[in-house]
Amino acid sequence: MHLNAEHVLRITEELPGVKVTQVAATAQLLKEGATVPFIARYRKEVTGELDEVQITTIRDRLEQLAALDDRRAAILASLKERGLLTDPLAAQ
Repeated sequence: MHLNAEHVLRITEELPGVKVTQVAATAQLLKEGATVPFIARYRKEVTGELDEVQITTIRDRLEQLAALDDRRAAILASLKERGLLTDPLAAQ
């Protein structure tokens, strides 16, 4: 899982009552390999008291957004390889 500031901001906007710092801290812990139960039980001070449901939601959404980025990159590479990628299309 890679940490992306745009993903953190997007997730913060989607989750009511959750701050950017909480999402960023949770994302960093997940990136380092911490599990949801571990984070919820032993890293409450880092995440700002997020519960397991919120942490799981953040984890799942981070994975979805990362998969979307990977898919977008694969499509762009395929279009470029076939000579179908135009500048306006690449800008989108």
